[in-house]
Amino acid sequence: MKPLNIVLAVIGGAIAGAAVGLLFAPEKGTEMRSKIAELLREKGVQLKGSKMDELVDQIADEIKDHMN
Repeated sequence: MKPLNIVLAVIGGAIAGAAVGLLFAPEKGTEMRSKIAELLREKGVQLKGSKMDELVDQIADEIKDHMN
């Protein structure tokens, strides 16, 4: 495996783990989505408004699907 793939896998796992933690916190969905977006920005994900919203929604939906 290439080192870049390993780094991306680690970053992706960290983001997913943080997102799961946020989704299980007792907060409103909009507040959680805001926190996910903030976390993605902190991790260096640079997307413009609507694209960031789409990514956050995808992450939230995938986590909910895996929890059912």
